[in-house]
Amino acid sequence: MRLFVNILFSVLAITTLIGLFYNKISWWVLLIIAFSWFLITGYGVITIRSGYFLKALSAAKTNKTGTIAITFDDGPDINTLAILEVLRKFNVKATFFCIGQQVEKHPDIAQKIIEDGHVIANHTQTHAQWIDLYGTNRFTEEIKTADYSIEKYTGKRPLLFRPPYGVTNPNIARAIKETKHQVIGWNKRSFDTTIPSAQLILKRITKNLTSGDVILLHDTKEITVTVLEQLLLVVQSNNLTPVTIDELFEIPAYA
Repeated sequence: MRLFVNILFSVLAITTLIGLFYNKISWWVLLIIAFSWFLITGYGVITIRSGYFLKALSAAKTNKTGTIAITFDDGPDINTLAILEVLRKFNVKATFFCIGQQVEKHPDIAQKIIEDGHVIANHTQTHAQWIDLYGTNRFTEEIKTADYSIEKYTGKRPLLFRPPYGVTNPNIARAIKETKHQVIGWNKRSFDTTIPSAQLILKRITKNLTSGDVILLHDTKEITVTVLEQLLLVVQSNNLTPVTIDELFEIPAYA
């Protein structure tokens, strides 16, 4: 997709420059082309399910089995224990995209995630604020180090990866090509890190909820515990079954 867009805009830009040279096209046409390319590329950077820079599994829309996936980012955290308790209460499984440093900080909780039958996946080693600006080598090291941390404390080497903030770019795409992880996105974003109302969060993620959906939550937030319990009640009433990402997409979770 990105190659097609770049070729298209390159052709349009060259054609416009030729037109400008012969005074047959106004300069603002070139400005519109450049601005349009910027908007499309920017959308590709911040929208992981667009597949603009790399392939990401964000929803299993061909799935007719009535299953969905609930995923949690940024843990493990003390709050993860409450999340695990709710999941145990409803007897459902989820996928946890863990930060390597957090696994090192809470190895017992990371082990508990595995013991409860959930899946642990890679969410980089540090999840630094400007990590999406890292070069290819540095980002590759973030992924590999997180793999090491997770395997050290859980015995599992993850094959699933979610980039911080859901941001993708050419450097991240090259890093993934080297590490050979499967990138996982989402199509139901909760914004539980910014929205202060559990009801508003719940409304966002349950609107048109259907088989194959992938929900993004954060196990570091107390409000998410309340949201999760209400979400699972809605899921039950809609005859949907939460499963892990590997089961939803029928792919391996670990090496």
